[in-house]
Amino acid sequence: MIALADGGTQNYMKRRKFVATLLSLALWPMVARGQQPKTAVIGILVAGNLDPRRFVSIFKDELQRLGYQEGQNVRFEFRTGEGKMDILPGLAAELVQSRVDIIVTWLTPAVRAAKQATNQIPIVMAGAGDPVATGVVASLVKPGGNITGMAGVTAELSGKNVELVRELLPSAKRLGVLCNTLDSFTKPFLANVERAAIDTGFELNAVMVNGVDELEMSFLRMSKDGVDALIVQPSLQTRRAAELALKTNLPAASPIESFTEDGGLISYAGRSSDQYRLAAAYVDKILRGSRPADLPVQLPTRFDLKINLKTAKVLGLIVPPSMLGRADEVVE
Repeated sequence: MIALADGGTQNYMKRRKFVATLLSLALWPMVARGQQPKTAVIGILVAGNLDPRRFVSIFKDELQRLGYQEGQNVRFEFRTGEGKMDILPGLAAELVQSRVDIIVTWLTPAVRAAKQATNQIPIVMAGAGDPVATGVVASLVKPGGNITGMAGVTAELSGKNVELVRELLPSAKRLGVLCNTLDSFTKPFLANVERAAIDTGFELNAVMVNGVDELEMSFLRMSKDGVDALIVQPSLQTRRAAELALKTNLPAASPIESFTEDGGLISYAGRSSDQYRLAAAYVDKILRGSRPADLPVQLPTRFDLKINLKTAKVLGLIVPPSMLGRADEVVE
């Protein structure tokens, strides 16, 4: 240790204090950036083909649990396409112009619209189709860019829904699948349905739908083609699809859990409430300084089989006890 005279010691300590002050001033902006902003502005963009109220409610409740009080330290800008995919890019641009801190998206079309609108504002997916296959992120582990959040395994689950339809309808021959032409996720979704149809002995009838106005015509077409059962892509208006399936006496399944709540016969899907809560956790991390590029995309870990027994009775179907025993929820 170097010995210093009393005056030298005092000067040394003054210099150390001065340097420490300079360092603290230099580091202050970095610290500030890592703190939660006084009022965070969160944009929420949904396609609107599905009722977003449950998603928004769970998402906001989880943010509140994490310390965000609406009107105090967080404000929301909400935009819905109301089922019209072509207006999503304009809505995403509105959120960017509103200078939101983060954009939270629900389902693939909303994610794609937000991605096109900005490569700077963080985007959190609260559930979307395979984001790697659709080019939304580079990989699940290292998404890169400004997008992260929750990905679905809807493509794979579509195959499971085909298997459940076969179990329920062992003598059915022709399987219809309603696909959304405006969704970039359609290609991997349809590919998995096709593979499952081959494995389960179905002849597949793919019907491409370009907007909600074409849904009714699509059901008329499937009736003429002798379709025995149906798989519905989640980015379509599944509530209307469930109504039309019941009206035309067509058993229908979809890999999104709200389908049975809307009157559909079967759904096997990831537990959406988990995804909505985890989306809020991503928002919290980003507001506290994390970069989306450094936050791995997560997949659902819990899955539920739901059966609408009331719909089965209307269709004149008897659900096997073995299937009912496996169901996580039965709508009666």
